Amino acid sequence: MRTLAITQNITVDGSIEMVTDWFDPQGHAGADMSDVLEESHRQDERSDALLLGRRTFEDFRGYWPLRTDDTTGITAYLDRVAKYVVSGTLTDPGWRNSTVLEGDPVEEVRRLKAEEGGKDIVLTGSIALAHALIAAGLVDEYRLFVYPAVQGRGRRLFPDGHEVPRLRLLESRAFRSGITLQRYAPA
Repeated sequence: MRTLAITQNITVDGSIEMVTDWFDPQGHAGADMSDVLEESHRQDERSDALLLGRRTFEDFRGYWPLRTDDTTGITAYLDRVAKYVVSGTLTDPGWRNSTVLEGDPVEEVRRLKAEEGGKDIVLTGSIALAHALIAAGLVDEYRLFVYPAVQGRGRRLFPDGHEVPRLRLLESRAFRSGITLQRYAPA
């Protein structure tokens, strides 16, 4: 069974929605992000599938393939990884290595997780999809890059009223920029 990991950039107050400018995908206000990028690449090596909701997919597709000056390696990774977009309206993803999952998202992800021989499946952004997969109990790991910012608003990874009974800390790590990585698994 493959691991489904939710990897999110998140504020100290728990927001994953970028309502303000607390997150920059190619850097963070001139801070040394090399160790964060190194960790991101380490996680990418363990993954061969990226799972996205339609809106996040369209945001990624409209940004990353156009980066000709990307020195982070993120564009190269996104071009080669298998991308699965959950959508009932998108017919042509328009980005290489992309597959549209049109059925019930929970069942589609169950099917992907059951595939033999694959590496991690990573979901990022895609708040509504993340909520559905959390509620269905399909998430094996949470990888939270916590940014030293308080946004005061925005949608959260765990919506009001939703409980995950207990999480087990797998790793806690601080980076030079003040960002921390908190990795958890359901207990």
